[in-house]
Amino acid sequence: MESDPANELQSEIELLRKVGQGDRRSFEQLYERFSEVLFSIAYRMLKSQEAAEDVLQDVFVQIWKKAPLFDPARGRPMTWAVTLTRNKAIDLMRSAQRRSDLHDTMHREKEAFSRFDDRSSFDAVASDELWKLVRDAIEKLSKEQRQAIELAFFASMTQTEIAEHLDEPLGTIKARIRRGMLALREMIEPQL
Repeated sequence: MESDPANELQSEIELLRKVGQGDRRSFEQLYERFSEVLFSIAYRMLKSQEAAEDVLQDVFVQIWKKAPLFDPARGRPMTWAVTLTRNKAIDLMRSAQRRSDLHDTMHREKEAFSRFDDRSSFDAVASDELWKLVRDAIEKLSKEQRQAIELAFFASMTQTEIAEHLDEPLGTIKARIRRGMLALREMIEPQL
């Protein structure tokens, strides 16, 4: 017996509505229906089981949080979930590309740095001292500021990614980074 597409759609909409009300059993049922398709999409995009599993987890966390906002007039639940999956996979690919670009840049700088003369050795020591000064200053920040700055500058995450990762409003993250950077400047500038 073939399933009725209209009934399937209504069933998915109802499950998502219940998920939006915090119904864990409905969330489990939605996971059972969607996870295989969403995983295969993420896997095809990322070519990594581990990365696809991470994306799938992030997507279902997002579905749990954003289910109350789902509007069936704007599309089907599966289409919405596929869009979330693609966006998360693209974000992950961009983040990996930024890390790769940063690694390549650091490698090129290291090679160029190794070709310098004795004067450059002095500059290298000065650079190490500055890095230690910055590292020590970062340790003095509040936990929240330090975490936001480390994610922004060392994990190459955007402010939006940080807000989602920490489950905080974007404005809060922007303020933490700004205040943290001002505090770092106040701690470091007098020592330069």
